[in-house]
Amino acid sequence: MSNFDAIDHKILRELSRDSSQSNLHLAQKVGLSASACLRRVQALESAGVIKGYRAVLDPAKLGISFVAYVTVGLNSHTKAAQEAFERAISRAAQVRECHNITGTVEYLLRVEARDLASYKFFHAEVLGVLPQVQSITSYVVMDSPKDERA
Repeated sequence: MSNFDAIDHKILRELSRDSSQSNLHLAQKVGLSASACLRRVQALESAGVIKGYRAVLDPAKLGISFVAYVTVGLNSHTKAAQEAFERAISRAAQVRECHNITGTVEYLLRVEARDLASYKFFHAEVLGVLPQVQSITSYVVMDSPKDERA
């Protein structure tokens, strides 16, 4: 399903803002009947355009006050090294996102921790002990004036 019309784009925009809204409310916002809106949403789901729905959590209310983006360079550029690193990272609860990227390093991570001390533990005792890791650079998030992640 690659032929999206203006209504499909409106549906996707509205659902990305609030996926918990009722179909009736969504239909009203995009200018369709409830049944037509539901058919379109189901078609978008069936085509894999809509992969799922998520709850947006408040990190502060979960006790998370420290967020950093971390670049990681590996000491070996083999498939085996990447797979081993990715397996280890998939087990690290602090890593909320892991992206294999191009450039001077191989990975970009979004790390969430309770505080600086918790991040230091992750940096030294989780990430820093992985045998594939050659370099770690942390970028601490001070504020997020725009964040559209669901």
